[in-house]
Amino acid sequence: MPPIHHRRAAAACAALAAAGALVLAGLPGTANAQADPAASTLPSPAETAAVDRTSPEVLKAMRRDLGLTSAQAEARLVNEAEAGAVAGALRAALGRDFAGAWVHGATSARLTVATTDASDVPAIEARGARAEVVRHSAAQLDAAKARLDRAAKTAATRDAPVWYVDVRSNAVVVRAVRPAAAKSLVSAAGLGSSLVRVEKTKERPHPLYDLVGGEAYYMGGRCSIGFPITKGTQQGFATAGHCGRAGTATSGYNQVAQGTFQASIFPGRDMAWVAVNSQWTATPYVKGQGGQRVGVGGSTQSPVGASICRSGSTTGWHCGTIQQHNTSVTYPEGTISGVTRTTVCAEPGDSGGSFISGSQAQGVTSGGSGNCSSGGTTFHQPINPLLQQFGLTLKTTGGGDPGPGDPEPGGTWAAGKVYAPGDSVTYGGTTYRCLQGHQAQVGWEPPNTPALWQAG
Repeated sequence: MPPIHHRRAAAACAALAAAGALVLAGLPGTANAQADPAASTLPSPAETAAVDRTSPEVLKAMRRDLGLTSAQAEARLVNEAEAGAVAGALRAALGRDFAGAWVHGATSARLTVATTDASDVPAIEARGARAEVVRHSAAQLDAAKARLDRAAKTAATRDAPVWYVDVRSNAVVVRAVRPAAAKSLVSAAGLGSSLVRVEKTKERPHPLYDLVGGEAYYMGGRCSIGFPITKGTQQGFATAGHCGRAGTATSGYNQVAQGTFQASIFPGRDMAWVAVNSQWTATPYVKGQGGQRVGVGGSTQSPVGASICRSGSTTGWHCGTIQQHNTSVTYPEGTISGVTRTTVCAEPGDSGGSFISGSQAQGVTSGGSGNCSSGGTTFHQPINPLLQQFGLTLKTTGGGDPGPGDPEPGGTWAAGKVYAPGDSVTYGGTTYRCLQGHQAQVGWEPPNTPALWQAG
């Protein structure tokens, strides 16, 4: 799929100004741009995220499902990339005071960063974000949810099937068909009411076994390819763990022998990978509407509130927004943790398929409730933990091996490794801290990507 035409990039810039989008001066590293002319040549967060190479099919689905104009869709992707960098820098700066971040507005032009210390407000506002002072830090909320996860190993959660950290309300939310089941889970975890909020729901999520995602594959049933990957010289693809167990043979969309599941985790997580035979070649694309290809530029995780789209052969392209990261959900087969909850619809046949924000891979379809006629909720297994778990490398449009004339400058940073916010590496004698979760690739070295890494 060819990149967005320069005319589109210009339109996005104009839309940014019209929408009052996040100001570049607030991004990490840009404060010194005037003092250091070399800094102005570094790529912006939007350039790092390859927003200008977003597939027209993604933009079309965003316009349809989010009610946006073309300019708003393009501006939204730029703003979300900028917001991720600002939020990452503030997370590092605020330390244990940090209580989460989220974007909102039609073009995601407003970023809110929460803190437990009112003295942090000037620092947050100096970055162009809105500050919100709250009671609980992100670390406290994550710890509370971890206690629910441990309690769920012995408590019945079929009637309280979903729980997650909701940074926007500064609480851990338990969604329950029967409130008594939620109260039982909270009690088993030893948590107080100040941290947890119970919401009534009719939803009973379940895996979407029979759906076709980016492209169909078969293993007795039918599931979807998530993202093509490599492991050394072996080619293959990432998908959902509930689609098959290690040793399960697969055939492709054309019923030709394809490969074998190498590893699978479900429940607990919902991740797996399949190694393919020499007849199949991994490409840096997912299947779009009408068979068009959508390029995958990387795996930088998008923030809460950001737009996200899903590819499925059953229902085609559909978009929505990220509601919460770090969600736990109980299916009939058991509980899985660490998934992302979205407003994107899905139906049977979409399992294992691709979730993508702009050109950045986000995860593989796990399960959900509802459908694409009345609307629904869908969960995805984030791609970066999957890549890290199995030692896989995402196939991308920009990735490649260093040439023989490009010696490594030394340090602990390595292409192909998955980094989480807060991770530290050295590169060229300098220490850097990771701002946004991603899998490193050639061209994304720490000095070159201030949206992903902060020196010092």
